[in-house]
Amino acid sequence: MTVTDLAGLFEYARSRTQQLIDAVASLPDPQQALGWRPGPGRAHVAWQLMHLGATDDRHLNVRMKGREAHSPDLVRRFAGGSTPDDDIPPLADIVKYVTDRRADMLAHLRSLTDADLKGKPNDAAPMVYEEWFRLLAWHEGHHHGQAHLTLNLYRATQTAAAAKPGQ
Repeated sequence: MTVTDLAGLFEYARSRTQQLIDAVASLPDPQQALGWRPGPGRAHVAWQLMHLGATDDRHLNVRMKGREAHSPDLVRRFAGGSTPDDDIPPLADIVKYVTDRRADMLAHLRSLTDADLKGKPNDAAPMVYEEWFRLLAWHEGHHHGQAHLTLNLYRATQTAAAAKPGQ
């Protein structure tokens, strides 16, 4: 696999996530949709989307480059192992964070050669670049699917509530 191939995977995955973001933006109350939970303690759409940005931030800055995250508080709140809270970022903030962090990740990827993909970014790295970027592309699809399901469940609750007599 080449740098161009991996960049294409990242761009395709993000295009699908952008379609989901556009679907949320088209709703009568995007903020309500972003914060809706399919069950107690379960992740809302905002968490799923911010998790994508926090993952890019942490993996690129902390794990690959060995420095502080671009947004340490957002990484703390939305990276792996975090508990979804009720402080739902506005959609514009979500879009900016995931877009900027992905741009940083793609810039780093494109700074590498195809030969670099066979090596690790540092001695502490858990895997070679190629495997790491493949995993991150898969990760986006995984969380896009969770966000998509959550959005569909939210829409179903809105349809059901609208269909009840007397309301």
